[in-house]
Amino acid sequence: MTLNLSDLSKTYGQFKFGPFDLRVEDGVLAVLGPSGSGKTTLLSLIAGITEPDSGSICLNGRELVGHPLENRDVGMVFQEGALFPHMTARENIAYAATTAARVDGLAATLEIEDILNRSPPVLSGGEYQRVALARTLATDPAVLLLDEPLSSLDTPIRRRLRDELHSLFESLDIPILYVTHDQRTATALGDRIAIVRDGMLEQVGDSSTVVEQPATEFVARFTGNENLFEGSVIEHSEQGVTVRVGDVELQTATSNIGQSDITVCIHPSRVEIKPSRAPDDEQIINTITGTVTRWLNEGSEYQIEMATSWGSPALTASVHPPVFERLTIDTGTELQIMIPPSSIHLMPNRG
Repeated sequence: MTLNLSDLSKTYGQFKFGPFDLRVEDGVLAVLGPSGSGKTTLLSLIAGITEPDSGSICLNGRELVGHPLENRDVGMVFQEGALFPHMTARENIAYAATTAARVDGLAATLEIEDILNRSPPVLSGGEYQRVALARTLATDPAVLLLDEPLSSLDTPIRRRLRDELHSLFESLDIPILYVTHDQRTATALGDRIAIVRDGMLEQVGDSSTVVEQPATEFVARFTGNENLFEGSVIEHSEQGVTVRVGDVELQTATSNIGQSDITVCIHPSRVEIKPSRAPDDEQIINTITGTVTRWLNEGSEYQIEMATSWGSPALTASVHPPVFERLTIDTGTELQIMIPPSSIHLMPNRG
């Protein structure tokens, strides 16, 4: 199955969506972006809830624009599920299913056999969303659209259901668009990620490429990359490009940058730190000294902000709790910072 969007556009008052071009094949495309960026509009246009002002939506070569939503073979799970409150869970699923066996099969897959006789008002958030997903899958859609179905759930439930959905989605050979504003959900579930901003597609690619090689400063910052520095190219070689940031020279593995004024991008997770280097330590490429100016405990990791010899702004590193504790990090701690050449991404300076 292949879903093709071509030159798709829609205007609501002051908000303009598109023109938007996107190709989605079998697998999960996580659509990530801030509130009001056009993520839900994208799903509404594909589902037929809203008609575009112009453009094409093709599913395996069949044009969907102009066809009512019931004839599009598209299934959609909303943020709140939208179950019929006067029906039991079984009846909600059976409303869309062709056979009782189909209901039982989906209930087994989503592990909701023991709640089929309950009504939606007494279901937990996770149970409610499982039933909503089962009802949508009961129609055997050719495309599955999900509009932030986990956003209202508590963190432990969201994490558990996210893991379950990952296995389920792998078994479906259809295009799946999963809208979210949460990067963890996007990288956990998406085979690819699309970043949307102000109704436009900023970047699409696999998760590691989008996070570590952002196409724009917006993508970099939105995916948690605080390390963006103005720099300049000073040398090209077989090993890569050497750049200068402040008074510091950094060797990169990049060889395809043609502009001299660039933005140096280093994801916090790719910054390595250890105790301040002793005089007899081996010199390592791209090694600088930093002093901790602040740190923040984010639960699964610590964000360490350090002042460096290249001046402002500070450099941020993400470290796991064992590393933080082993280095006894606190404000004022001096650290050795190592930045592997392959961890440095260069973007043309659009400033």
